[in-house]
Amino acid sequence: MGAADRLEVLIQRCYAGLDADQLRSEVLARLRGVLTVDAAFFATVDPATVLFTSVTVDEPLDAVTEQFIANEFGQDDVNKFAVLAGGRDPVRSLGQATKGDWAASPRYAEVMRPLGLGDELRAALMANGRCWGVLCLHRETADAGFANTEIQLVRRLAPHLAEGLRLGLRPTAFEAREPEPGPPDHTVWYAGAPPAGPGVVVLDTRLRMQSSSAEAGYWLAELGSAAELGWADELPVAVRSVAARMQFDQATARLKVRTRAGDWLQLQASKLGDNGQIVVVMEPVTPAQLGSLLLDLHGLTPAQQRVTELLLRGYSTRQIVERLCVSPHTVQEHVRASFDKVGVGSRRELVSALLRGSASRG
Repeated sequence: MGAADRLEVLIQRCYAGLDADQLRSEVLARLRGVLTVDAAFFATVDPATVLFTSVTVDEPLDAVTEQFIANEFGQDDVNKFAVLAGGRDPVRSLGQATKGDWAASPRYAEVMRPLGLGDELRAALMANGRCWGVLCLHRETADAGFANTEIQLVRRLAPHLAEGLRLGLRPTAFEAREPEPGPPDHTVWYAGAPPAGPGVVVLDTRLRMQSSSAEAGYWLAELGSAAELGWADELPVAVRSVAARMQFDQATARLKVRTRAGDWLQLQASKLGDNGQIVVVMEPVTPAQLGSLLLDLHGLTPAQQRVTELLLRGYSTRQIVERLCVSPHTVQEHVRASFDKVGVGSRRELVSALLRGSASRG
């Protein structure tokens, strides 16, 4: 099988209904069949904030995750993921951004070069105007940088990867998902029934956990994955990234993340007093509080979302026409498209699917 055929198979696998861990593992294995990759970082993100929510990372990058996150949220540098997600070109190499002077990047000088890594190819994985994940591929120093043909290959693949990550977060994907081999080991963190309320974690200035509430232990176990939690005191990347954003931006930071069981959590970080400590609150959120994220998950366009949001609030067709200044025919077209994408046949079913039914617990 040639490289072009292997790429087509890889693209097809993005639509196979794989969860994030499965998709990332398979993509990275197959991607190495079409171009040279010596190390990779592949993360899902909250599309509203581009903060990491889960990650798969290769050696030797796993040893410098803290430095990597600190650079991403606390240093001026090229090819930041949030910038790529908001720019015209979401795929760029370090060589492109620095015009071949890799050392102009603090990330290269302080993190990559000491590991023996050279050029880096970054992609914000965009679908329907939203970023669902980020991909970072590395080459060893001895190898040449990423060629234009390789950058074009990743540029072609990126939107399919984004769709794969989006599809894996939909409620229907969690309903169809095979149970993981063995439940999360909550006993390491938490003993008792699943909590209904928030959990609280206190971190020091190095983003190391100092204390936590009993409820936080359950949610920490739910946020972990086989790719992330190798030992009990390792914090999930979602907690680290929201804390790092707050620490370096000096503002409250939030993200929404789906747990392994299909629950949605909001993580909010803020400073605790003047001693530099950071408190992260992990709180379950309902589908009604998720807002446009649920509509994004089902692939609704902005126009379809505007109509559907009003429909969910109980507006009639006539009221939607008056509110949005569109024709009744346009409203009906958007409603039918929403039905098709969510997989329902009536307004009542749409409301149930998005606000009450399976969407509240994957």
